[in-house]
Amino acid sequence: MGPGSEDAPRTSIDRPKLGVLTFGHFTADYAMGVVPALLPFLVADRGYSLGQASTLVLAVVVSGSVIQPLFGRFGDLKPMPWLLPTSLIAAGLGVAAIGYVSSYAAVLAVVVFAGVAIAAYHPDSARYVSYVSGERRATGMSVFAVGGNLGFAFAPVVVTPLVLLFGLSASGAFFALPAISAAVLVVAYRGLRASEPAAYGEASRKSGNDDWSAFGRLTALTSMRFIVFFGMATFVPLYFVLELGTSEALGNTALTVLTAGAAVMTLIGGRLADRFPRRTVLWVSILPVTPLLVLFLLGGPALAIVLSALIGAATIGTISVSLVMSQEYLPNHIGLASGVAIGFALGVGAAGAGILGFVADATGIPEVIALMAILPIPAVALAWSLPREGEPEATLRPAASRSLG
Repeated sequence: MGPGSEDAPRTSIDRPKLGVLTFGHFTADYAMGVVPALLPFLVADRGYSLGQASTLVLAVVVSGSVIQPLFGRFGDLKPMPWLLPTSLIAAGLGVAAIGYVSSYAAVLAVVVFAGVAIAAYHPDSARYVSYVSGERRATGMSVFAVGGNLGFAFAPVVVTPLVLLFGLSASGAFFALPAISAAVLVVAYRGLRASEPAAYGEASRKSGNDDWSAFGRLTALTSMRFIVFFGMATFVPLYFVLELGTSEALGNTALTVLTAGAAVMTLIGGRLADRFPRRTVLWVSILPVTPLLVLFLLGGPALAIVLSALIGAATIGTISVSLVMSQEYLPNHIGLASGVAIGFALGVGAAGAGILGFVADATGIPEVIALMAILPIPAVALAWSLPREGEPEATLRPAASRSLG
């Protein structure tokens, strides 16, 4: 069965295929989450400095994000479903090797190798999510996005008991989940190929015009949102301990609430964007971020806990909507759009949060949070400026839905 061989148009989500792709996303982000989960053990057992430890996290995040547009562009030129299981195998081998290589340079090298493999999975998998989600692409993409969030959160659950019991040599066991996920994708290979548009390639370029200006504005506002989210993820625990005088446990609870709020809103936001104009869902979701951050600074611990959930939801709860809109703005470059929306913007956000750390050293945590409260204002303006082609009737919809079944 070849690409686009299914004849009937699909309006609903192909749940089995979406489940396979989401499980793969769970696994890819699990592999990324292994690195920060290993840091306490690497510092204790190998004497790494905090700078060396943080460099490992930066290496896996940057290599796993900013290179994604390159893989996306390759996928635009030629479909590469085989890359999905291959990338998971490579990512699994990379994180499994951490406990077996001795020098810091070697650890850094295998971490970067794993990051590049993680980057390879995301653009093409996001493309196939678009294909198998039919008329409900925002809902499908939100499920896919939450799968990644859960995978990253799952990593410490696996890493901590294994390393406590068996030491760093237990890292070989980290390969098990990627191997299982890759096997599932191999079994699903033919079904994914059948979901590709029949007109994949030159003929598909007639489906609509690329709007690079709107895509650029959307990427800019997405990067701003990631800066605020990663900044809050970095400073919320410290703010509770150093500014509010609470325990470390309550600070970490606030961080958990922040990420949980984002995950819940991701699912809700996807459904909303399939029922209402995407642009409206986007700018309305960003609008409350600034007042929420201001209230966060004014309230005590109890209010700050509640606001952490709302801030997480408002900051990146509709990132999956941004991803779908990116694909719709570049209907002839879906892979590139996916790579930029998922990877490049995330990398910019992580780098921006890192710069905010130096600002916090010079000014203080409340001042940095106040600074972050400014960023959503231009982000809302950019969202408002986006054309209505990013709404559900965008140009990608007919081309994608015709080929699914």
